[in-house]
Order: sequence, then C-alpha cells, then structure tokens
Amino acid sequence: MRVGLFVTCLGDTLFPSAGQAVVRLLERLGVEVDFPEEQTCCGQMHLNSGYADEGAALARRLAGVFHGYEAVVTPSASCAGMMREQAGDDAPPVYELSEFLVDVLGVDDVGAYYPHRVTYHATCHSLRTLRLGQRPVRLLSAVRGIELAELPDALECCGFGGTFAVKNADVSTAMLTDKVRNVLDTRAEVLCAVDSSCLMHIGGGLSRGRTGVRTVHLAEILASTEDDPWP
Repeated sequence: MRVGLFVTCLGDTLFPSAGQAVVRLLERLGVEVDFPEEQTCCGQMHLNSGYADEGAALARRLAGVFHGYEAVVTPSASCAGMMREQAGDDAPPVYELSEFLVDVLGVDDVGAYYPHRVTYHATCHSLRTLRLGQRPVRLLSAVRGIELAELPDALECCGFGGTFAVKNADVSTAMLTDKVRNVLDTRAEVLCAVDSSCLMHIGGGLSRGRTGVRTVHLAEILASTEDDPWP
C-alpha cells in the first residue's frame, strides 16, 4: 500500500520527530510512504481566525497535492479533521495515524516496546471531530513494557485551541493549569497525545513547572522497539 505523509506545519517546523516516527512505523508494517514536498498548511489556522474562504482554499490545494495516493496519513487529529471537512469530495481519504493503523491496516499490536509510565491526553479534535474513541488507547495497551495511567478529567480541553490560546490567554492558562495538575496526579513519566499542538501547550506548562514529565507523540511510542528504541 502506498500512502502520502501529511506532516503538518507544526510538525515540519517544531516537531519533525513525530513525522519521522510515522515513516519508521509504517515502513516497519510494510506500507510505502511518500512525502510530497509541495504540501503546505491545511488552512486550519486561517479558518479558526475567521478567514474561512482562504482556509478552505488551502485545504483544497492540499488535496490536489495528495491526488493519486490510496490514503493520506497524518500525526495530527486537528489537521486530519480540517482536511475532511474542507478539502472537498475529490480529496483522497485522510487518516489520523491511529485510525489508519486500527481501521485500515487492522492492527492493534504494532510490535512496540516502551518501558515507561505513560498517561494519554485525548485531544479535542480527536474526540469531537474524528471520534477516535479508544483507538489510541488500544494501540498503547499493546505496547510491551508500558505502564498506562488513566488521566483524570481526560475529556477536558487543555486550553490550546489553536488561536484560542492567543486570543484568550488567561482562560487558556487556567485550563492548562488544571490539565497539568491532572497529569501530575497520575505520577506518569510521559504524557502522550495524537496532536503536537496540545503536547506543545501542555509541555510548556510541565516544563515551566520543572515537573520532569516529558511529552511524547503517540507515533514516537509506537515507533520504538526493544531492538531499536526511539530516542
């Protein structure tokens, strides 16, 4: 199977390791992965800021870049949701990573090994736009060596919300404070999610508080094996 990797703006500029982990994981599972260099922003930021037409135009352009692929895979639930809603009927099927693994490849156990105590944050777009449900947790539960800790108030937003964190900074910070407190209550070493944007936001709070808790994308955990651990 041949898929196109949609790495997203945030992944390309700040979190390239998540995209690299997707390639490593999918190739291990026998999937051929291409990276079209013409890809740009999906337009989500523009849409969130009130520029609906401009945002939709970017999504449609991106659909053209990925034309001809059997599927598009991305390590971002929010960007996958933007593409599905705005790219048009001619766009190839777009999947967030856990969806692709569980629904398309039909696997829960990807052969991963990650000997750490981990808690999972379900991001807003993964819950309310893509309705991922338990797919990420199913994949994490099959990882060897992992100790999963349930996150209190797991369905609550972390406060990022794209441009919301900029336009409503005080409210965003209050929401982040609650999320950080819940993460610390789990005594986890690692916080995992399917959106680098939320990991960036929560990771900032964890770092400023000198908590020692790391943020790691789901793809990076699933890409790690006992013989070839992820950095």
